[in-house]
Amino acid sequence: MSEPTAVPSAEPVSPVAPPEATHDEKQGRSWLSRFLGSSAGRNLGLVIALLVLFAIGAVTAGDRFTNFENVLTIIRFASIIGVLSIGMTFVIIGGGIDLSVGSVMGLGSVVASLSVVQTIAEQSSWIVMVLVAILVGTIAGVINGIVISYGNVVAFMATLAMLVAARGFAEILSNRTTQIVRSQDFIEFFRSNLLGVPVLIWIFVIVAVLGWLLLNRTTFGRRTVAIGGNREAARLAGLKVKRHTVYLYALAGLTAGIAAVMILGRTTAGTSTHGQLYELDAIAAVVVGGTLLIGGRGTIVGTVFGVLIFATLTNVFTQNNLNTSVQAVAKGVIIVLAVLLQQRFAARGKRR
Repeated sequence: MSEPTAVPSAEPVSPVAPPEATHDEKQGRSWLSRFLGSSAGRNLGLVIALLVLFAIGAVTAGDRFTNFENVLTIIRFASIIGVLSIGMTFVIIGGGIDLSVGSVMGLGSVVASLSVVQTIAEQSSWIVMVLVAILVGTIAGVINGIVISYGNVVAFMATLAMLVAARGFAEILSNRTTQIVRSQDFIEFFRSNLLGVPVLIWIFVIVAVLGWLLLNRTTFGRRTVAIGGNREAARLAGLKVKRHTVYLYALAGLTAGIAAVMILGRTTAGTSTHGQLYELDAIAAVVVGGTLLIGGRGTIVGTVFGVLIFATLTNVFTQNNLNTSVQAVAKGVIIVLAVLLQQRFAARGKRR
């Protein structure tokens, strides 16, 4: 029998490989993607968005929008929300959320403007009113932190409870009436200008600068980022996670107290209705500014730009006599787009 003859197999035909990108193209793409994913790249996007809004305002409203007084009005409008947003930035970077800052701000304004507090201030100094408002805010923040950290209550529910309780307590103390500020020195100070710029704007700038230094130049800031990035890993690394969480909410309460003083100076009255829905505006500004809602990343500079974007948007609508309902829709679209971009960057970071 003859041996079977082996049939020669056809050689596999390799597909034509696409031409490889050149080294320069790879380097260009990697540099661009790194830049866009960096803090500087995200902040550049916020600057561009702010400039686009400013251009729209200049085209639609003309000199009424571009004059220096209106620019100061935009920043002054942003200053109170901005101070609240600085404290909110730390809480969210640390992996938490605070729904109570608006109500705490209203409570601080009521307590600081009570007759007994104003009487003491008249006998000594209006600084007493400032200290009382800040103290009220800080105590509320500490309570939030203790309930969340040591009571193991979810931050959303704990701060929601504080939102309701603080607003109710403010109504009880004020008997649902408006407390008028009697101290003329207090009013004159918070309505005065320094170097042509309102004091309220200077307060916002000072709080923002101190917040930036605290987040970027101290171990407190690094611990906040570490806890927000991975709470369990931070605990295993030896960080006092529960104690630090109390500090974060105390900081948010402190900024709410400062905001209470600012709104007292702007309106010359303390009322339980101050700060309604301000917590939502603060959260929106922080998210649009690039801080991850899941924690672990965020910038004070981005938050400032987020606040200015919303304040400019509001001013553009006001100058053009547009419906506030349309403005609310526009804000909602901006927030959704910001969250979608956050998810994209977060997914890209995980793949890397």
